[in-house]
Amino acid sequence: MLKVYNTLSGKKEDFKPIVEGKVSMYVCGNTVYDFCHIGHARAMISFDIISRFIRHLGYDLNYVRNITDVDDKIIKRAQENNESTQSLTERMIAAQREDELKLGNKMPDREPKATEFMQEIIDMVQILIDKGFAYQGTSGDVYYRASKFKEYGKLNNRKLDEMLAGARIDVESAKEHPADFVLWKQAKQDEVSWTSPWGQGRPGWHIECSAMSTSCLGSHFDIHGGGPDLKFPHHENEIAQSEAATGKQYVNYWMHCGAVRVNNEKMSKSLGNFFTVRDVLEKFNPEVIRYLMVSSQYRSAIDYSDQSLHEAKVALERLYTALRNQVVADQYEATDYTERFEVAMKDDFNTPVAVSVLFELVRELNKAKTEDSGLAEKLAAELLSLSSLLGLLYQDPEYFLQNSVISDGLDEAAIQALIDERTQARKDKNFARSDEIRDELAAQGIELLDSREGTSWTRN
Repeated sequence: MLKVYNTLSGKKEDFKPIVEGKVSMYVCGNTVYDFCHIGHARAMISFDIISRFIRHLGYDLNYVRNITDVDDKIIKRAQENNESTQSLTERMIAAQREDELKLGNKMPDREPKATEFMQEIIDMVQILIDKGFAYQGTSGDVYYRASKFKEYGKLNNRKLDEMLAGARIDVESAKEHPADFVLWKQAKQDEVSWTSPWGQGRPGWHIECSAMSTSCLGSHFDIHGGGPDLKFPHHENEIAQSEAATGKQYVNYWMHCGAVRVNNEKMSKSLGNFFTVRDVLEKFNPEVIRYLMVSSQYRSAIDYSDQSLHEAKVALERLYTALRNQVVADQYEATDYTERFEVAMKDDFNTPVAVSVLFELVRELNKAKTEDSGLAEKLAAELLSLSSLLGLLYQDPEYFLQNSVISDGLDEAAIQALIDERTQARKDKNFARSDEIRDELAAQGIELLDSREGTSWTRN
């Protein structure tokens, strides 16, 4: 049975969907005002792998991940750029999808935008007001009454007063209590806005996800996921809003991926250690980034550095080298490797153990190459099948081995020309020139691999 760590209970639980054979999953997506950074990549890749394996187990999965396309940060950035919020968000959404496809992700089944659910948001705010869980403050903004929801804090296992103790809180005169949070904001001049019973305005961030998730998946669904920074206050507030509005349990399983740290420090622009996915793709093949994320269990923190990326590159090269020039069988019978891989993944998606199984399979594949070509073909097929559940080994082996690191030096045509010249020099017994070319390529980070089939190469 699949076991999932539930943030709400603080322990692993047997996974039992609400409807047998079907799984509903909502994941908080990005606020699209800038390019995706490596922290975003962690969440996107983690839940892509989770969705792949849930489907592999035979479940009919409905995977929804929202897009926040109206927010303070979006409005501020659009004003700075002297462009409309729509122009900014459309550009960033396109960039996000481009990055994700490069990283090997499959798209969610649905990606609702907050601006497409404005009526549902307004309706939910009105329900909360009618039930006494929300009120319009003297500023005109609508707030949620946190103290009225008796279970507020249950996701983070803290009581309301504990959350406020020691915290620096700017108490707005319009609010009844410091913990109350905004559901609907009055529009400022020249800001994007919508008509509501409380005047022209726009929604607060938290209510957007409550409205989108319940509209897409119903008032009670299986899994809600997101990054580690969303547990409080975002997800705590989502629970309070949704359960107060519907009178039902919001979500059965809460899942949060681990943080990405840079050289053991929190990633931030002020520290100068902030990296977008596009920054990293200028230096490394996108699958190297994916492998780095997969090599740690999704709940664990990852330490990002050039060194960790180089280690990921080397590990991937071992897998791809086993497939280089290897014939792959059309069909194969699952072996003990498949069973052990699935056991690891059923244990809260334990990808590091699953990856270790892949390397054991590779060792047997390399041995079979010299002893049993038929077995080698079947093992190669099994390796590719299992790797696909992690979104790995989706590139041509030769291409990856030549492009695992992005180089500003020699291009492929220039490299091949030198290899051809070296091949001719060896035929002419001009070994001095042959060695000279090898050294010249090595200085450019190009390693040559000679075999009976000819000379191939990789970048270092």
